[in-house]
Amino acid sequence: MCGIVGYIGYRQAYPLIIKGLKRLEYRGYDSAGVMLCDEQEIKCCKTKGKVSNLEEKAAQQMSTEGTIGMGHTRWATHGVPNDVNSHPHLSNSGDLVIVHNGIIENYEPLKKELIKRGYVFHSDTDTEVLINLIEDVQKTEKLKLGKAVQVALNQVVGAYAIAVFDRKKPNEVIVARLGSPLAIGVGENEFFIASDASPFIEYTSNAIYLEDEEMAIVRLHKPLKVLKIADDTLIDPYVQELQMNLEQIEKGGYEHFMLKEIYEQPNVIKDTFRGRLHASEGLIQMAGVEDNIEKFLKAERILIVACGTSWHAGLVGEYIIEEFARIPVEVEYASEFRYRNPIITSKDVVIAISQSGETADTLAAIKLAKEKGAFVFGICNVVGSSISRETHAGAYTHAGPEIGVASTKAFTTQITLLTLLALRLAKGKGTLSKSQFHLYLEELELMPEKVAETLHTNDLSKEIALIYKDAPNCLYLGRGYNFPVALEGALKLKEISYIHAEGYPAAEMKHGPIALIDDKMPVVVIAPKQGHYDKVVSNIQEIKSRSGKIIAIVTKGDVQVKGLADHVIEIPECSDALSPILTTIPLQLLSYHIAVARGCNVDQPRNLAKSVTVE
Repeated sequence: MCGIVGYIGYRQAYPLIIKGLKRLEYRGYDSAGVMLCDEQEIKCCKTKGKVSNLEEKAAQQMSTEGTIGMGHTRWATHGVPNDVNSHPHLSNSGDLVIVHNGIIENYEPLKKELIKRGYVFHSDTDTEVLINLIEDVQKTEKLKLGKAVQVALNQVVGAYAIAVFDRKKPNEVIVARLGSPLAIGVGENEFFIASDASPFIEYTSNAIYLEDEEMAIVRLHKPLKVLKIADDTLIDPYVQELQMNLEQIEKGGYEHFMLKEIYEQPNVIKDTFRGRLHASEGLIQMAGVEDNIEKFLKAERILIVACGTSWHAGLVGEYIIEEFARIPVEVEYASEFRYRNPIITSKDVVIAISQSGETADTLAAIKLAKEKGAFVFGICNVVGSSISRETHAGAYTHAGPEIGVASTKAFTTQITLLTLLALRLAKGKGTLSKSQFHLYLEELELMPEKVAETLHTNDLSKEIALIYKDAPNCLYLGRGYNFPVALEGALKLKEISYIHAEGYPAAEMKHGPIALIDDKMPVVVIAPKQGHYDKVVSNIQEIKSRSGKIIAIVTKGDVQVKGLADHVIEIPECSDALSPILTTIPLQLLSYHIAVARGCNVDQPRNLAKSVTVE
């Protein structure tokens, strides 16, 4: 949520910042702004709307010269989306400038105190309070900017990633983080600041990721200084080589990032198990699991915590782990888990799943689980992310950057990783026969090819999408392993097309949702040959008898469902346990094409952010 881009160096900052803000559009935002400094003159432009609106306004209102600057895309929390509430924000003197991601929870009492001191506020934001607090500390205590930021941050409650600039010190930017990600790109006589590395990947491959409660003083021609906000402890910064490249964050000829990422799934699933799955040798090797295998095998229970699409992947993981390894599994919304005083013991293993590795609620759940003595294992996609650092051990999905807000390849790679984990635990516990174990390894190794085959349903999915693009509601039904896929399919449709949709276990249809079915209600039924096929066929007959429009996902060669459904999309044959990797593909394509047909912004759906870094 929100995006920060900053630059200090020898290049012209404006084009770099605008390009960087466009690369952060996937994070979700409703307004944008930019600040430049040229010979100690601050120039600021901000507007409601897209970065393209900002470009138009800046071209009319300001000079774009300057080798230092900061930009921001805002996702509104305090104050409606408008020009005034957009970032950057200036202090009352006009000397200090800030961009901020996060929430300052105690901004109201701070604001009241600052008003008593004579400060005037022009916006409704908590951020304007923070920059004036920094200025007040700087003036009253006669401190340098870095120290003033540190003192001020020790007075605030909340989450933040900030970059602060002082017109009187044009070769310095102060950055800090707590709860929201912040990266510093390190180049030759230049520094880049951003919410993630995508804005500066073409300029440097070296980055420093600030940890929570750390700040950095970024100065030209001087070493970077990193310290603890609380107590001045100096930190030796770890310069990390970036894993992404420019090609990964471009569309590569596809109309949208979402479609590109759907089509990347055969390769990224292979990347997820590369070096881990050795089918011919009957081995699964995952360092984070092997180093802690006894904790997993002796666990009385596994708790999976996640949000959104990752929560759906966790539900699939529950089915697979319980089936293969016979370990009890519970799946929790991280946002509920952290607040309901859950029972956690040292005999539990907690698996935290997050594409970005920065999800605020999931991070809070991790901290709670660690306090209770549980072993915490992280599954995330972004190398160096907060979850990868906060957990005891973990594994990366290696899906590559996912720019589209609606997760696609994150979901299938998370399921792939959970399947690897379940199979490794099953081998350790002896809950699968040797022949079963080998068959699953061999089948998992073939999944990229089967996903590639399933992608050939794209044209058919597009035809069906055009028929149902104006439907006001849609129902998704699945059983067993494919109930979570029904939930995920409904979420995709809601996210990007704004059509109301619900996912249900097919057997639950009779307990309420069947009342909704008429000749205008499309019902997507996931009905592969394996699993509860006969039961699902009965559910389809119940829908058919009430004139519902049936879109069925079936195994190639199916005859029975084909005779009942209005539309059939075929997938290759596979075992029930691995079918979610395939059945989800047509649902992704269907949602995508419906959204495109409705004229929706597929990659940047309204009101949504890619990484939810605030509560």
